[in-house]
Amino acid sequence: QVQVAESGGGLVQPGGSLRLSCASSGISFSFYGMGWYRQAPGKQRELVATITSSRSTSYADSVKGRFTISRDNAKKTVSLQMNSLKPEDTAVYYCRATLENRDHWGQGTQVTVSS
Repeated sequence: QVQVAESGGGLVQPGGSLRLSCASSGISFSFYGMGWYRQAPGKQRELVATITSSRSTSYADSVKGRFTISRDNAKKTVSLQMNSLKPEDTAVYYCRATLENRDHWGQGTQVTVSS
C-alpha cells in the first residue's frame, strides 16, 4: 500500500522558518520525482518546488531564494526548508510523488505565517 505523509507544519511568525518533511512507503522512492505544492484558502493548488530522481530542482518564483527542497533516498523522505516566511506563504502544503502514470499525494500539512 502506497503512503505519502507530510509533517512539520505549524504556526510561525513572519520572517521565521519551518522544515516540512514527507515520508513515503510502498514505492520505489529513488525513481520518483517528488514535489511540494500548496493551496491557500480560496485559491488553486500551486507548485512550490520539485526535485527529480537525479536531484534536479525547480522552484516557484515566489519562493526562490527562501525555500530549499531536498531528498534522502535511504530514508525515502523529501524535505522543504522554508526560511524568511511571509504571511502569503500561509497554506496547506502537500507532498506529491510521481513516476510515469503513477501519482500519489499526501493529505497535507497546514502552515500558518502570522504574528
